[in-house]
Amino acid sequence: MTALALSGCMRTPGPVAIAQPQADLDSMAYGQPYNPPPVVVADSGGGAIAALRSSFAGPGRAYGPPPVVYAAAPMPVPVAYDTAYHLDAGDKLRVVVYGQEGLTNTYAIDAGGSITMPLIGSVPARGKTPARLAADITAKLRNGFIREPSVAVEVEAYRPFFILGEVAAPGQYPYVPNMSVESAVAIAGGFSPRARRDRVTLTHTDASGSMRSVVPLGTAISPGDTVLVGERWF
Repeated sequence: MTALALSGCMRTPGPVAIAQPQADLDSMAYGQPYNPPPVVVADSGGGAIAALRSSFAGPGRAYGPPPVVYAAAPMPVPVAYDTAYHLDAGDKLRVVVYGQEGLTNTYAIDAGGSITMPLIGSVPARGKTPARLAADITAKLRNGFIREPSVAVEVEAYRPFFILGEVAAPGQYPYVPNMSVESAVAIAGGFSPRARRDRVTLTHTDASGSMRSVVPLGTAISPGDTVLVGERWF
């Protein structure tokens, strides 16, 4: 009996099915994936590693190019024409009467200091600003001609300036806004060999009369001015 019991205990068990996890099945079919172990750098808060880390952290880093700052270019300042310019003989004006093509035209100020327009005839212009002349034309047109006139006046061509003395080509020349004595000399062909080159005599005429003064080359001139370049003595 004892022998039979022992023989039953020593019986070899049959095969048992074991379920493999999904990861093990994939590794059997495709092989083990490569997962490199993480690299751990030990740092005790000092040494070369700490110095390298601090150099790339924060605004006070010691290495690397400095930040680039792009500054916007300044906007060019437009040329401002003198709104207080006083008209005189020789100026050519562009008078625009809105809605009235027969009145809109270019008018020259004659030797008497006036312009002549259709309907209203002669309008004094000497000594007035373009805005004042526009107001006078508006008042004349409203007086029995146009109910609500709208008028604008601008200088189309300034009266010339004059340059005399020791320059290559003395005479009269068209005025350009923001001219100086030096640019006037350049327009006249430059100084002659005997010219005095440090200062000139400038004559300016306005409603109060004529004024003559000795000025340097950088002085601004106005329409109708006369520039006299003197002769040097040595």
